Amino acid sequence: MIPTYQELLHRLITRALEEDIGNGDHSTLSCIPAHTRGRAVLRIKEAGILAGMDVAEAVFRYREPSCRFVAHKQDGDTMQPGEQAFEVEAGVHTILQCERLVLNCMQRMSGIATLTRLYADALDGTRTRVLDTRKTTPNFRLLEKEAVRIGGGHNHRFALYDMIMLKDNHIDYCGGMEQAIGRAWDYVQEVQPGLQIEVETRTLEEVERVLAVGKVHRIMLDNFSPDDAARAVQRIGGRFETEASGGINLHNIRDYAAAGVDFISVGALIHQARSLDLSLKARIEPS
Repeated sequence: MIPTYQELLHRLITRALEEDIGNGDHSTLSCIPAHTRGRAVLRIKEAGILAGMDVAEAVFRYREPSCRFVAHKQDGDTMQPGEQAFEVEAGVHTILQCERLVLNCMQRMSGIATLTRLYADALDGTRTRVLDTRKTTPNFRLLEKEAVRIGGGHNHRFALYDMIMLKDNHIDYCGGMEQAIGRAWDYVQEVQPGLQIEVETRTLEEVERVLAVGKVHRIMLDNFSPDDAARAVQRIGGRFETEASGGINLHNIRDYAAAGVDFISVGALIHQARSLDLSLKARIEPS
């Protein structure tokens, strides 16, 4: 059974805190009494799209379910330097042990959401949707793909188990386009009914071969020029979904949308995103 988002998030938090704390947060244990309470605020230091608020709250509540978490902004909001995203009140041990994990997640997620928003805005007014890919950081895919969604993009398959994608290596190892599609189709009927099949094509001639076989849900046009993508879309004629991929960036993405493809997948949404600057600071009331 495929785990839910919340189950996967719980696993991620568990493993990340185990990695960071190990046999003890000795910096905190050495100088802060265990019963000490405190407050901290998440300060925004760079403009962009905020992402990871729900994750931050989940991290603090994992360590201390009764903590007080007050959100001043929401995932997907625009943010500017000097603003505050949230305030948390909890045991100081909780705050200090969760600080780095919260910042690492939110800084990374906000960078991805910010870059994704640029791509989504570039497609404004078209029917084409921008997709992420599996080019993600190992063990952090859950939150990287969530950041894409927050930024206005759409998630492609999450992993190898939720869609069949016949790429060039599958086709070559199988002995050809027709063989790969045929075997994948038979597999779906026998093993996983309802599983969708996407096939990668590298030329207009390969598109024609897929059209002759059928049995797929989506045709990927890999490294096609915008003109060739338009020819392929016209030839496909709505029989199958279409996806453009490879060499697509902010400068040419609208050309591919004009070609009429349903989707454009961009690995750069995640692997080219730059983390944004955030900080978690103690809020000390004057005595």
